Amino acid sequence: MSDTSPTGPAPGDLPGRFLDAAVELLRRVRDEEQDGIRRAGTLIADTVTAGGRLFAFGAGHSALPAQDVVYRAGGLALMNLLAVPGLTGVDVMPATLGSALEGVSGLADAVLGTAPVRSGDLLVIISLSGRNALPVELARGAQARGVTVIGVTSVAYATATRPRNANGTFLKDHCDIVLDSKISVGDAELSADGIDAPFAPASTVVTSALMQAVMAAAAGELAARGAPPPLLRSGNVDGGHAWNRRVFEEYGDRIFYRR
Repeated sequence: MSDTSPTGPAPGDLPGRFLDAAVELLRRVRDEEQDGIRRAGTLIADTVTAGGRLFAFGAGHSALPAQDVVYRAGGLALMNLLAVPGLTGVDVMPATLGSALEGVSGLADAVLGTAPVRSGDLLVIISLSGRNALPVELARGAQARGVTVIGVTSVAYATATRPRNANGTFLKDHCDIVLDSKISVGDAELSADGIDAPFAPASTVVTSALMQAVMAAAAGELAARGAPPPLLRSGNVDGGHAWNRRVFEEYGDRIFYRR
């Protein structure tokens, strides 16, 4: 947590303090994860040029950064969402069902057994804590199937919490590359007098930016190889829809969100 003073900031300072905290986290990610981001971009470029498919998964609020790179103007057209009913955001009632499902051992095998994920593909798994059964077993199962796994998580949880899965491990233990979001345990950046709990989570801001940085690295790597990255354009600019139709036609066998 960025603001750890006993009394916390004055109420009028809270918006600025939160934005300052988010900026500091982004600075740390930029400075400390630069090599990992570039390596992740290279793995994505390797997968694209080899004819593989790209997938992203996150549960609950961790689904938001995953969705942010799927069917996105300026994004790679080949990035698909690995969606698990009841876990993609907080769109189920009760919302706590998603948290319960994330702890169900064996669900990952069912997901991988029915999803269009195969050897040679790449899967980005986003889990802030990286301690629950589904993301851990998803990473293990994907690697066993010959899928490259990029994990996006807060490494701090691995030293401050215990695993919640039968393997006794964390997401970071089963990835080809781990990207650390730097989010502190509890995901709340502020405290203040009169407010009983820490508040103002920054994980979505930081993780979404981290994912976009990886996509930028991948696009740059593809271009450096002389392979124009299959990017989408905004449908709200002239020619955008026509551009996207051409991309969909060329890469339709690796795009699953249009089916």
